[in-house]
Amino acid sequence: MLKYLFILCSVAGILSAASAQNNPLIPVIPLPYTCQATGSTLKLDTGFSIRMSDMNLLPMTVYLRDHLASDYGLHLRLPGAGSNRFIELVQTNDPLQDPEAYTLLMDPDHIKIAGQPAGLFYGIQTLLQLLRVDEKSKTVSADCYNIVDQPRYHWRGMHLDVCRHFFTVEEIKKYLDIMAYYKLNTFHWHLTDDQGWRIEIKKYPLLTQVGGFRKETMVAKNFNPYVGDHTPYGGFYTQEEIKEVVAYAHDRFITVVPEIEMPGHCLAALASYPQLCSCRIDSMAVLTKWGVSYKVYSPTAETFHFLEEVLDEVMALFPGTYIHVGGDEVPKDCWKTSAVAQQVMQENHLKNEEQLQSFFIQTIQHYLASKGRKLIGWDEILEGGLAADALVMSWRGEEGGIAAAKQAHYVVMSPGSTCYFDHAQSDSKEEPLNIGGYLPLEKVYGYNPTPATLVGGQQQFILGAQANLWTEYIPDNHQLEYMLLPRLCALAEVCWTPLQDKDYTSFKTRMAGQFQRFDQWHYAYRVPEPEIRSTNASGASPSYLISDLIPDATIYYTTDGSTPNDHSANAQGSVTLAAGSSKPLQIRAYAVTRDGTKKSVISIFPPPLKQSK
Repeated sequence: MLKYLFILCSVAGILSAASAQNNPLIPVIPLPYTCQATGSTLKLDTGFSIRMSDMNLLPMTVYLRDHLASDYGLHLRLPGAGSNRFIELVQTNDPLQDPEAYTLLMDPDHIKIAGQPAGLFYGIQTLLQLLRVDEKSKTVSADCYNIVDQPRYHWRGMHLDVCRHFFTVEEIKKYLDIMAYYKLNTFHWHLTDDQGWRIEIKKYPLLTQVGGFRKETMVAKNFNPYVGDHTPYGGFYTQEEIKEVVAYAHDRFITVVPEIEMPGHCLAALASYPQLCSCRIDSMAVLTKWGVSYKVYSPTAETFHFLEEVLDEVMALFPGTYIHVGGDEVPKDCWKTSAVAQQVMQENHLKNEEQLQSFFIQTIQHYLASKGRKLIGWDEILEGGLAADALVMSWRGEEGGIAAAKQAHYVVMSPGSTCYFDHAQSDSKEEPLNIGGYLPLEKVYGYNPTPATLVGGQQQFILGAQANLWTEYIPDNHQLEYMLLPRLCALAEVCWTPLQDKDYTSFKTRMAGQFQRFDQWHYAYRVPEPEIRSTNASGASPSYLISDLIPDATIYYTTDGSTPNDHSANAQGSVTLAAGSSKPLQIRAYAVTRDGTKKSVISIFPPPLKQSK
């Protein structure tokens, strides 16, 4: 072991001066910290076995064995101590080492992955991405690399709203699988809101019996006049199901952060227990349309007692450090007209309702702290004064995160402009119904979570970034995956890869193999529209290149501005067009995957002019 650690440290020293830019096309996402090709190739077959340095690595070894079997048809022996050709998992215990760092050393007969458990798991993901299958011979091979890798940020998150639309345990597990494959490590599970309460609380059964269901759901964007679908909708997770998901995530080194909304976004709870509402209204029901209810929790001892008992059960299910309490979009109208709320303000010397909101959050923060937990909330928790030790999730731009970091509070950046995956992926009218906004793949990839305005030690308070998937217009898992992929891959590289090594052209090239894996694992995804660009050289006749990221995709195109269809001119992968006259072409194109099951939206060149407002 000491000999191996010496070799490991030597390799790390050799590679420390190398840049991942030396091999920007290594077929791995996210791009590793450092990687060097050895020039050799290995062929992985049943002559290989799997070894481990410690029996506590057995579950991870089984994970690797099972993925090699399911993804590549390789059934390797375990533990395989007698084999001369082997994959070896070596656990290190250096307290100074980043726990998510790993080293991957490859030659034709040996693959060694070393690191602490989380790092080993991420090394396995890198190895799985490096493997390729020859379609004719069915042999599995990989180019050999020496890799020393570690993440840029330690909060690499994906959020999922299950209140507007509900997703099954199996669908949640599939979501976690794709997160793990791309080294994301935090699952923010949005479990309560105005439109539904999704977590069983045994002491308060009405939360799911009443709050878990709504009488119908608004159709499309029919706000005014409102149109409902006349179909009851709901669902919730039992505590046993919650435990199952948390354990599944834990095995993939993903921490689950539950969100229990307060003091607003709580109509599902108030419909279940109306006495907790600041507004005394005869009847309340779970919200059937999208948006924010003006009804909020009353800041009374009874409410805090209720929330403490709810949080007790939540904390028993989720062992992570952080509990998300929302704190966003809290209407103050009820508090302004509530005699009880005004009395609380007077008794606690609060000047306005913003300070009352801060008082509410701080009361919950003190309770969580007494249980050894920390509070996280959306950036509105800054209003009226920030609770001690609270972590801020900045979604209304970066301003809240910057303010919190300057106050020495930890921050997760999640601005709507670059991290809201419920936004459209293009400005085409052919995109499915969505909440609005425009967030293409390239814009996600270009995000830098550390603002330049933070200087010196302030930057250390940026823990990382997170993308959010709100599901008002995501009714099923197929649409969920369409909105998630491939943007999740761009987020993964934002959170992992050193800023100076990010390159969108390299990323697009490396994405080619990832689409094949999406197909293999039966994930829905958005096929990026073909890229159309002018290739004119100085003095040359006009020409245009149409290319696509998807391997073996068929591109259908027209050159007269008409809408292409499956009978239009087509080409595989890319096509170069000459104008043929002085009149410029009006190109429209879309791509269809090799199996014919998925197609992109139409891309247009030249792009239409934007209408001035």
